[in-house]
Amino acid sequence: MDGIINVYKEAGYTSFDVVAKLRGILKQKKIGHTGTLDPDAEGVLPVCVGKATKACAYLMEQEKVYQAVLRLGVTTDTQDMSGRVLREEEPAISDEALCDIIQGFVGRQTQVPPMYSALKVNGRKLCDLARAGIEVERKAREITIRSIRVLSMALPLVTMEVRCSKGTYIRTLCHDIGARAGCGGCMDRLVRRQTAGFKAEDAWRLEEIAAVMNGTDALGRTREQLFLPVDEALLHYPKAVAQRGMEKPLQNGAPLPIERIDGDADAAAGLCRMYDADGRFVGLFRYDAKRKAYRPEKMFL
Repeated sequence: MDGIINVYKEAGYTSFDVVAKLRGILKQKKIGHTGTLDPDAEGVLPVCVGKATKACAYLMEQEKVYQAVLRLGVTTDTQDMSGRVLREEEPAISDEALCDIIQGFVGRQTQVPPMYSALKVNGRKLCDLARAGIEVERKAREITIRSIRVLSMALPLVTMEVRCSKGTYIRTLCHDIGARAGCGGCMDRLVRRQTAGFKAEDAWRLEEIAAVMNGTDALGRTREQLFLPVDEALLHYPKAVAQRGMEKPLQNGAPLPIERIDGDADAAAGLCRMYDADGRFVGLFRYDAKRKAYRPEKMFL
């Protein structure tokens, strides 16, 4: 049982909870998710099963799209509404001025991760330290916010669509917008609409997955429909095809000379999806300009 399931994580579950439940539903131990969502958040959580777990790191690198609700005028210790309120202040800012502040966060920048996060410092999770009343210095990390689209504004609530790089904390973005507005702010609600090409409207809820696996799905969907082949989640990498006669080097993970490779023109620019002559996905390969050959980086055979 290998492939990727586009799971819709519901509020109240941790990402680990989803993986644990799927292990029971699928009767499969080798499962990994592709990016943590807070327990109160919901949305897309691609889960890799079997050999597809090798792709987790590559999927986590990709762009994400969130729909977030900012509550202006409330500051909490967790930067969302689940935390302890530290400050409340009536927003005294126009819609136009707030929109200008929000758009000022678009682009490449650094962001300090929140204390209530799963990041580790000296082997301990920041959230565990925070619950113990310990605050430690966190290094700012470089992120990119590609766009912020304001969907609705009825202060103190602002609904936004945020398109961003990995490592971006939307809670912290909401907190920072509120700080710049002068009245504080926190995240009221969060839905991850898209990640690594997986969309919320196509995602499966846990009860739907269980019904399919039990053969009791009301729509008659099959197990095969649950799993996306791993290479379909890596379509952002160019395609390369090893010519007939290269089967043995492919199986052995040996370098493949460029003259024996067909495919996209930009396959030699970095990572590419490598297929054998019969169209079977082999793995991710990287072009070595010095040796003029493709070398395996991650095999999926």
